[in-house]
Amino acid sequence: MPGSRRPEETVVLITGASSGIGKACAEHLARDGYRVFGTSRYAPFPPDAAPPRHPVMLQMDVNQDESVRRAVDFIVRDAGRLDVVVNNAGIGIAGAVEDTSIEEAKAQLETNFFGVLRVCRAALPVMRRQGEGLIVNISSLGWVIALPFQALYSASKFALEGLTEALRLEVRRFGIRVTSIQPGHTRTGFTDRRVRMAAWTQESAYGPYAERTLQIMEHDVRNGGGPEKVAVLLEQIIRSPNPAPRYRVGPAFQRLAAALKGILPARTFEWALAQYYRIP
Repeated sequence: MPGSRRPEETVVLITGASSGIGKACAEHLARDGYRVFGTSRYAPFPPDAAPPRHPVMLQMDVNQDESVRRAVDFIVRDAGRLDVVVNNAGIGIAGAVEDTSIEEAKAQLETNFFGVLRVCRAALPVMRRQGEGLIVNISSLGWVIALPFQALYSASKFALEGLTEALRLEVRRFGIRVTSIQPGHTRTGFTDRRVRMAAWTQESAYGPYAERTLQIMEHDVRNGGGPEKVAVLLEQIIRSPNPAPRYRVGPAFQRLAAALKGILPARTFEWALAQYYRIP
């Protein structure tokens, strides 16, 4: 297992590593001696050489089969193995379900779900040949608590958690471990890059209170914890001989809310969520 190997012997692939959580994880692991390959749609291919204790940035578009295969093949040729895959690349779209076009919904799932599937399909044969490996899927507390006006984002994380649970059982006999990290509100540029539905206008039946709800969410994100907490947790998972099925990280009140969802009556929890987000 990766946890039994020294950091300098451990090869890590992190998708979406040009900013936010992915960048924090890549830089943290590289500083601690891991051999890290980060990916971005805009990085060069083949990648530029990186100084010691810096991640190598490699071009990969998780929405394209050939781009994923090319990047994984390059890493295996260059490093000789692939020990850890961190599926972090993702996008966020916001708006009411009624205002969501099928094309917008497909774009959300294409990156957040099918992108992960593409990377797993490319990496798993390598890990099976090695007889070991670790896959860490960056999910969200938006899987535990479905977020109003981010229904498609939450749906993508619901799907990702289902994939993670099933894959964990399928590959355990090959020495491959699978887990997910569920961050709460994390202070990155993700919320600034969130795309709004094309139909989200003041003329939308949902416009005024959807805007108010999103403003509350954006305030919480900008006041959330830094991505370094996720990076520290990731290294702990890599070093663990038997990672748990999932890990939660983020503000205490969010982790408490996620726990309360499994305890409180469903109507009570729904009422509390509506009050918090000022949904009539």
